[in-house]
Amino acid sequence: MSRDRAAAVIVALALAACGSGGGGGDRQAEIAARGADVMPFDLDATTHRFTPLATGLEQVVVADDPADGAQVALVRGHLRDEAGRFARGDYGDPAAIHGDHMPGLAALEAGHDAVEIAYADVPAGARITYTTADAALVEALHAWGAAQVRDHGAQAEAGRPAS
Repeated sequence: MSRDRAAAVIVALALAACGSGGGGGDRQAEIAARGADVMPFDLDATTHRFTPLATGLEQVVVADDPADGAQVALVRGHLRDEAGRFARGDYGDPAAIHGDHMPGLAALEAGHDAVEIAYADVPAGARITYTTADAALVEALHAWGAAQVRDHGAQAEAGRPAS
């Protein structure tokens, strides 16, 4: 899938999921409350970024204040643990936050053996890179990332694919 097409898919999925705009704030508040139960770091002190890639997705979480060593450590520990779970097909944490019918979730659970999961520390946080040669799983990853951006509101952002 081309980068332009991938970006278009993400935008289309995000717009379709948002519908006519009603209830977005309520949904984001619900997601923030559930997220606080699953993620050990302060959602208001961190930012999630989901960047579609031609072969998958890049997820980066960073502390908004790079000098906040406690948040950086919490982000890194959580993402390191999540990378291990995702590699085993355990997407229970995102399901607990976003719901069992989250876009892309079922496909990622079923196809986890075809997705390479790589964890890395980055300045002020951590990154998980999801890579696959399976076009359907690339689309599932893009849909999954777009759903997280939409659901987390101001605490998340869509990264721009490299040009």
